[in-house]
Amino acid sequence: MDIKEQLNDNLKRALKSGDKLRVATLRGLKSAIKYEEIETGDELDDKGVLGVIAKQAKQRRDSIAEFKKAGRTDLVDQESAELAILEQYLPAQMSEDQIKERVKAVITKLGVTDIKGMGQVMKHIMAELKDQADGKVVNQIVRQLLSN
Repeated sequence: MDIKEQLNDNLKRALKSGDKLRVATLRGLKSAIKYEEIETGDELDDKGVLGVIAKQAKQRRDSIAEFKKAGRTDLVDQESAELAILEQYLPAQMSEDQIKERVKAVITKLGVTDIKGMGQVMKHIMAELKDQADGKVVNQIVRQLLSN
């Protein structure tokens, strides 16, 4: 079963069970997937669908950070609940320790010694960790390791 079929199946179950938050989140996700398909002119495969889900999850994380700054705990709770639903469809994220090990290996491989090579390291590491780690976390780790 591909991811779009799984989303449709889960949406039907959420409708039957009356889970309004899950219904709204999955409908929004399906809408974003359909929009992306219209933009590209092709039907998305699982990899494309995962990209859309990752983008939606990133939007939720950014919103959570902004709502926390504004002191809007009600909206933080809602966005967090939606993020938890979206993360069920994404591959497991790597821990910070795992990311550090991969970044150290790339830095050694490329021979980068200072912050000037950060772009080169980020290019390689993000290609390697694309769906497995959040870009902000990776950026912070690279910056930290190259600053030492």
